[in-house]
Amino acid sequence: MTNLIPFIPTLAAAGETTTASAWLLPLMVLIPLLSALAIALFIPADRPATVRAVALWSSVLGFALAMLMLVRFDWSNAGAFQFASYTPWMEGLGIGFRFGADAVSVWLIVLAALLLPLTILGTWHDIKHRVKEYFVWLLVLQTALVGVFSAMDLILFYVFFEMTLIPLFFLIGIFGSGNRIFAATKFFVFTLAGSIFTLVAVLYVAYFHAGLTGEWTFSIPQLVAVSGQMSPVEQGWVLMGLLIGFSVKVPLFPVHTWLPLAHTEAPTAGSVILAGVLLKLGSYGLLRFALPMAPEAIVTFAPYIAIFAIIAILYAALICWVQTDMKKLVAYSSVSHMGFCVLGLVALNAAGVGGSIIYMINHGLATGALFLCVGMIYSRFHTRELAAYSGLGKRLPIWSFFFVFFCLASVGLPGLNGFVGEFLTILGAFTATDVLGIPFAIFATLGVILAAIYILYMVNKVVFGPVGVPTEEQGAEPNPQDLNTREIATLAPLAVLCLVLGLYPTPMLQSFEPTIDNITAAAQQVIAERNPDETEAPAVTEQPADPLQTTIPAAAEPRAQLHDAEAPIPLASRSSLHATTAAHALRVGEEESR
Repeated sequence: MTNLIPFIPTLAAAGETTTASAWLLPLMVLIPLLSALAIALFIPADRPATVRAVALWSSVLGFALAMLMLVRFDWSNAGAFQFASYTPWMEGLGIGFRFGADAVSVWLIVLAALLLPLTILGTWHDIKHRVKEYFVWLLVLQTALVGVFSAMDLILFYVFFEMTLIPLFFLIGIFGSGNRIFAATKFFVFTLAGSIFTLVAVLYVAYFHAGLTGEWTFSIPQLVAVSGQMSPVEQGWVLMGLLIGFSVKVPLFPVHTWLPLAHTEAPTAGSVILAGVLLKLGSYGLLRFALPMAPEAIVTFAPYIAIFAIIAILYAALICWVQTDMKKLVAYSSVSHMGFCVLGLVALNAAGVGGSIIYMINHGLATGALFLCVGMIYSRFHTRELAAYSGLGKRLPIWSFFFVFFCLASVGLPGLNGFVGEFLTILGAFTATDVLGIPFAIFATLGVILAAIYILYMVNKVVFGPVGVPTEEQGAEPNPQDLNTREIATLAPLAVLCLVLGLYPTPMLQSFEPTIDNITAAAQQVIAERNPDETEAPAVTEQPADPLQTTIPAAAEPRAQLHDAEAPIPLASRSSLHATTAAHALRVGEEESR
């Protein structure tokens, strides 16, 4: 495969993308954490301007490193985990600081790195009290988010996954609106309780690996390589544990109720990061772990998971239709949109999974921008009630332009980014006749129609009609003005990206293909075996050798012998395919770059 991203040159040789750049991901994790420590320890609380500046330049540096990662990434081998690094932690249990990123991880890290500086810039004066604490927690949250997308050790992944709870709990609980304590507590309890089931599931997979090979490890590629050998019953329980934890984070119906309240009560920056990046942790977890680790179970239960996704799409859309609070409407729309992500994932084909991945990114851009727009209007008039606004197109034309633009992107207008993900996830469900099929696609399409209704209703109510805004006596700022240069600079890059990804999504979609093939190969093999007359097993194409690959770790050697010994067993061919597919991922240098 040639360079898939023509507008991002690959400046480094393939060997350099993995060895010479091994420092890149740990540095991206550490920079916001070290900046938070510097603010907490060395900058007095009575210097808020200095705190804001340090936080902004720290986030800009993180974004610059993300751009460097894009440049140095070997797009001809996008399915392999690159920028590999390893530092021992608890060697006896095979736990270490393993980092690496394939194309999917790279794009999600870039999304997180982009949204943080824009969020800080867009909410520059929103927080006037306890500014120091606010930016410390915001930077700690960024560390956890980048860590989740780059961790290649299951325990490290879980640590970062849980670490996101703490800063967001304080951001909502301290800096949120009137019902902030309840919202923060509900968020914390829901997500922590769900994550416990996920921990049990991954521990069982590690235990299973130790039973086969005699060695403990929490290396994600090694665990994926052997997980296909679990029995269907074992896979079912592992899938259940993973699904409970990640569904809360998505969130999927019926464990979604924490999200609208958290969004509504959170400060604008918290809502932007929550919608733009944090929700993707759940769908990313399903993609990275549930699909490859439990192929038998995911094929069996895909229709039932899809039913919950469809309920989320339609149920949340109907709730949006009757909302009177602008921010709560956008919050419930996230539940509906993330339902499309899950639907695409369980379609288990290239269109559905690819659509789900690009939907994650597009939702982060468009919905994150909508929360910024709502925050900007709230900072002027101090109300989010739809009934309080009308005719803002005449009063605030620049704000209205961006607001309408991002609403149309969110609703999936062709030519803007939202359309691409919606179309592909529905197409994936439509063509996945062995797993889902036409009825699922029809019901998902109803969700698109409902989205158009509630989004356009909000646009019509707020932007058009006679001018009507809250007065100063009703709590508005005196003589509120349209967007200033700083706010325009915040929203303009997001608008450009929404347009570019809507008109030309092909390079990004192509970069996902090797990862999608690796992740779905075992599930496709299961489908082929269950429908031998209808489906041919997908061929596993050997990818170009990665320079980091030297030898497969000793823990993998008994695995190869096990495949030979179990050749007569029906599951063996699928397990071998699973291990072969995961071997692509092992090219992260499990020899551990020094």
